Amino acid sequence: MSKTAFLFPGQGSQEVGMGQALAEQYPVAAETFAQADEILGFSLSDMCFAGPETELNDTINTQVAIFVTSIATWRALQTAGYHVEPAYIAGHSLGEYTAYVVTGVISFADGVRLVRERGRLMKKAGELNLGGMAAILQLNDEQVMEICQQVVAEKTGAVQIANYNAPGQLVISGDIAAVEQAMSLAKVAKARKVVKLAVSIAAHSELMAVVATEFEQVIQKIPLSLPETPIVANINARPLTSIEAIQQEMNQQLTTSVRWTDTIQYMISEGVTEFVEIGPKKVLSSLLRRIDKTVKRHSVQTPDHIAKLV
Repeated sequence: MSKTAFLFPGQGSQEVGMGQALAEQYPVAAETFAQADEILGFSLSDMCFAGPETELNDTINTQVAIFVTSIATWRALQTAGYHVEPAYIAGHSLGEYTAYVVTGVISFADGVRLVRERGRLMKKAGELNLGGMAAILQLNDEQVMEICQQVVAEKTGAVQIANYNAPGQLVISGDIAAVEQAMSLAKVAKARKVVKLAVSIAAHSELMAVVATEFEQVIQKIPLSLPETPIVANINARPLTSIEAIQQEMNQQLTTSVRWTDTIQYMISEGVTEFVEIGPKKVLSSLLRRIDKTVKRHSVQTPDHIAKLV
């Protein structure tokens, strides 16, 4: 019997206009944005629907914007009559917080506050420790790991693999000078493409440790429940089975690699043959194609996508 998994996107999936068509067609989506606006005390919906892009791309806004849009999409999909029970759920970095709401770990209201605070603290960490990120294509995990270790050994600064997104598609993160040196070494190693990302933070690196204690205090105040559907964690690509494991995942995710390839491969090994990406853009569906071409992929962002799936 085939199994389905739901996937929720992370930072980098934002785009001006996201969620607008859904909010216009599905009252539950409009209510989701309105609820978020009220909790936040400003019009996140206007920012998602109309920009400006510079504000939407600011980490403090980006994370909560993608989170709310993804929840609105999921709720619209349910309202439209899509009631497939997933065997697993996973979210890429920030997307894990969407998974927490969908599986009943946290309430939507607490999710909005928690994700907003996560974005604020990650921006703060970026201001305290200037960092950067870069994508490296067509080198294997070991090659990129060795490059990072070489840069660290030469005391240029901290740099590590932030995202294992797909075979031959990795993201590194760390001090600006260290990231730039690693980029140069990757080019020497014949990487097909090396791209500096347009971010001012070093997500999933030790540069985020400066806000870890503050974020842990925030996490401790949020009531948590065990997930109704297994959530496959970013850090070790295995289901989260206790409240303590969820709290640890939330906090350690700031400084630890996102093992997305392993996460997808774990679900496939457990019998998942169909993946439904719920949220803006099609980033995770593109990564799926690189990880395993044999599985079915659906990407849901608009009313048309919902109609097609239902």
